[in-house]
Amino acid sequence: MLDLVMIVFPVFGLIGIGYIARQTGFVSERMGEGLSEFVFTLSVPCLIFRTLVKAEIPEVQPWGYWIAYFVGVAVAWVLATTIGRRFFGIKGVSSVVAGFSAGQANTVFVGVPMILKVYGDEGAVPLFLLLAVHLPVTMTLATVLAEGRQASPLVILRRLATHPIVIGILAGSALRPIAHAVPAPLWQIVDLLASAAVPCALISMGIALRRYGMKMGWKLPTVISVLKLIMHPLVVLLLANYVFEMPPVWAGVAVLFASCPSGINAYLFAERYNEGVALASSAVTLSTALALGTTLLWLYVLGVG
Repeated sequence: MLDLVMIVFPVFGLIGIGYIARQTGFVSERMGEGLSEFVFTLSVPCLIFRTLVKAEIPEVQPWGYWIAYFVGVAVAWVLATTIGRRFFGIKGVSSVVAGFSAGQANTVFVGVPMILKVYGDEGAVPLFLLLAVHLPVTMTLATVLAEGRQASPLVILRRLATHPIVIGILAGSALRPIAHAVPAPLWQIVDLLASAAVPCALISMGIALRRYGMKMGWKLPTVISVLKLIMHPLVVLLLANYVFEMPPVWAGVAVLFASCPSGINAYLFAERYNEGVALASSAVTLSTALALGTTLLWLYVLGVG
């Protein structure tokens, strides 16, 4: 167990430092917002770009890998929406936010640092392949559910095409054939930006948690957290190990990816529609706080450490 604690301690330790620094007033809210913007728009896209350019991408698409993960997304999403509507009386965009919070993981600020810490370079390819599909699928689904028949395909495509993570994915894929021709000084710039992604993401996550807080109370956010941290990775684990065939590292990455807490994109989505904001912020805060314990559980189940 001590080995497992040593794996997750640096990840959640940096989140804690960010939270305490903001709680004590040592850093400002403005610093947290600026750090988050740097991570989201520059550092993590450079990390994804570097990985996709240099990584060995499998020639045959791992369909079992995709299916195992997104079936888990569907189960958590549908259950959160149904429970929210039936037992808590939420409807409209708020019910979409509940499902989005349960199905969409905090990949950039928690998933990328944690999975790279656990699996290193061996886990980078399955991690970023899943990251490449995860955001467009969940964001598109949430937008379509929120806007119904009024959802414009052109608007959705424009939002995705200008998203920094998507830009990093597209650029990394496009430059793979000519990566050898890129001058070394340019690679050094990319490496410097990419190397800042992990610590800056975790510190900014801690600051963000102090900002969001538990505005919704505990009941529905607790349900969402259980679905996100337990149900989602459990479904992925069963499918990855007993239904589909894939390398153990790929299965482990999918499970840990699924075990990440609710993503900040759920909060940003709620902000955009000005509905379900308190629910999203509470789900992000509570699931992140609980993720320390559940991550240890999943690392133990996966036999890591």
